[in-house]
Amino acid sequence: MRPQRPARRRAAIAFALAAAVFAVSPAHAAAPWAGAPLQALDGSAFSADQLQGKVVLFVNVASFCGFTKQYAGLQALYEAYAAKGLVVVGVPCNQFGSQEPGSPEEIATFCKSEYGVSFPILEKQDVNGKERSALYQQLISSKAGGGNDIKWNFEKFLIGRDGNVVARYGSRTAPDDAELKTAIEAALAAKP
Repeated sequence: MRPQRPARRRAAIAFALAAAVFAVSPAHAAAPWAGAPLQALDGSAFSADQLQGKVVLFVNVASFCGFTKQYAGLQALYEAYAAKGLVVVGVPCNQFGSQEPGSPEEIATFCKSEYGVSFPILEKQDVNGKERSALYQQLISSKAGGGNDIKWNFEKFLIGRDGNVVARYGSRTAPDDAELKTAIEAALAAKP
C-alpha cells in the first residue's frame, strides 16, 4: 500500500477533526428532553416530537403562589407566538412553600378555569434535590442554567430551535418582560 501524499493526509486529518468538533459542538447538543421520557399532566406520554425544531419556554408553575398570575402572561405569549414556533410548557412543582398541592385534575381545572391555559402542562415533578427530574437535571446543568438550583416558582428556561438552552430567567421576570420577549423573538428568527 502506498503512503498517502502529505496534502491528502492533511485533508483527511482536517476532515476528521471537523467531524469531531461537529459531533460535540454546543449547536448540536441534545435537547434537554432527549433521553428523558416526558409525561403530560394527565399521566399520558408527552411526545417530545411536539418540541422538536420549536422554541420552548419551560416554566416551573404553582397554583397558590404570588407569581401564579403569570399564567395569564404565559398564555398570552403562547397565543402570540405559537404560530411562529413557540411552545410554552408548564411544569408543576410543590417544592416551594407547598404551593402546588393539587392532584393533576385539580391543577388542570385551575389552569383552564382561572387562566384559560391551553399550552402543555407536564406531570408534577421535583426541580431540585435528589429527586430532581431528568428534564430539570438537563436544564440546570446547561451553560445558561449555571448549575444553580431553582430558587422559586415560575423560573423560566428558554430553549432554541436547536435544542440548546438559550437563557434562564428568574421568577420576577414576567412573561411580558421586554428582555424575555426579545430573546423569544431572536430564538424564533434563528435557524436550527
